[in-house]
Amino acid sequence: MRDVLDGTLDAAAVRRWCRLSLDGLAAAREEIDALNVYPVPDADTGTNLWSTMEAATAAASAADVRPDDVAGVLHAAARGALLGARGNSGVILSQLLRGAAEGLAADGRVPSAGPPGPRHLAAALARSAEQGYAAVAEPVEGTMLTVARAAADAGVQRARGAGATLAGVARAAARAGRVALARTPQQLDVLARAGVVDAGGRGLTVLLEAVDTLVSGRRPPVRARRLGPPALPFPASAGLDLRPGGPAYEVMYLLEADDERVPALRKALVGLGDSVLVVGGDRLWHVHAHVHDVGAALEAGMRAGRPYRVRVVHFVDQLAARSHRRAPAGTRAVVAVAASSGIAELLSGAGAFVVAREPERDPSTAELLAAIRRTGAVEVVVLPNDREGIAVAEAAAERARDEGVRVAVLPTRAQVQGLAALAVHEPGRSFDDDVVAMTSAAAHTRHGAVTVATRDAVTAAGRCAAGDVLGLVDGDLVTVGKELAATAIEVVDRLLAGGGELVTLVSGGAAPDSGLSAAVARHVRSTRPEVETVVYGGGPPRYPLLIGVE
Repeated sequence: MRDVLDGTLDAAAVRRWCRLSLDGLAAAREEIDALNVYPVPDADTGTNLWSTMEAATAAASAADVRPDDVAGVLHAAARGALLGARGNSGVILSQLLRGAAEGLAADGRVPSAGPPGPRHLAAALARSAEQGYAAVAEPVEGTMLTVARAAADAGVQRARGAGATLAGVARAAARAGRVALARTPQQLDVLARAGVVDAGGRGLTVLLEAVDTLVSGRRPPVRARRLGPPALPFPASAGLDLRPGGPAYEVMYLLEADDERVPALRKALVGLGDSVLVVGGDRLWHVHAHVHDVGAALEAGMRAGRPYRVRVVHFVDQLAARSHRRAPAGTRAVVAVAASSGIAELLSGAGAFVVAREPERDPSTAELLAAIRRTGAVEVVVLPNDREGIAVAEAAAERARDEGVRVAVLPTRAQVQGLAALAVHEPGRSFDDDVVAMTSAAAHTRHGAVTVATRDAVTAAGRCAAGDVLGLVDGDLVTVGKELAATAIEVVDRLLAGGGELVTLVSGGAAPDSGLSAAVARHVRSTRPEVETVVYGGGPPRYPLLIGVE
């Protein structure tokens, strides 16, 4: 089969791979959580991998790199994963990504003239596996490390053959990963006793299959969810840990420290517990360990440098929380930022607690914190609905967490993304399931808008004069036109070029042409009859039309 990428990789392809991986992990998350019995049976590996990959995908999307800088965008993804890593598996994933970037780069460049091809992909897989093993203080076979090495070995072997292609290397790596995963119960007794394959390894096969899909168009094979019936190998009542004699706490933190201090830190943490990971570089590290003495683990970090963003999980509490997965009615709420009274009505009508956004000013941390408190809920999802408002929402969430409220901030960058997320909100699901579903809905909603220039300027789409119509896609100015309808149609066509099943149109309250949304809707129905179109009024005055495509 012909390579979908015509035999080469570029930065855009890496971003597509990130999104494919994120979608795959979202689909397999519950399956992977159910497989999770090692190193601690706390049923969160799928969720942790998804959360880590979400951070990597966001960082890759935001990376300002040349179109041919494959290593650069992978480095950005790796750093995002490092900062957002969750759990043992998430920390390892961040190091695997870092290794892949290093495998593609030599002195910051692709190691030969021209775009990377089969042997570069093989080099990325090999360095990724090498870095994964190096990150773990005491590597264990039968885990995601084993899967990574098997995939790398197969990819390298295929790349050395005559007529090697990207598709061939990717397929060999994905197939070897699946075979290695199936053998993990033969290598790790705890997996055999539970009748499952390794959860982290299963997650890594999702990423390998995403590479195969990217370069060849092949879809992952359908597989059974597990090898046998689920069973926890150790009872949750076995003392203060989920394993007899095992550490009771998971400790994670980011660390600013000189590289030469890391070996002593790693040695100190190994003396305190197990599952020790210290990954990163260039004075920024992510530290993970399972210990009995949380204070000692933090003190070790303080001796090495400056620890921050500390996270401590008591395994028994975590398992107890997961044994009550469905949330009672009234315990969860959604706080959403609205840019206009019309959108506020839509959001509140769907059950959200609305915070109004003033023109040219996002709500403050105090305003969002007050809204979180006002819900009275113990679980809150926050929809900033604006790119600049995400950091403010995160600050409010941190303060709310200090007060005992469980808060998730979804990176919704547009009003239509918030509407899409709220449409799939289901308070009866577990909190993690609800957050994943809402985030996925928002991430799959591309957004656009048309507005009118207020002054002459030179833009990324060319010169514009006051009164010209500006078309935006995903926050970027992409076209300058003279007519609202024509520009809006160009924007919606660009958004639909990548596919879509639903177009949402929100007309602005000050739109000079009251028939604008109707004209765009007619265009969609005539050119894409399979696509559903919904129209709302009451959008923000400065935008005659907001557009969302799901």
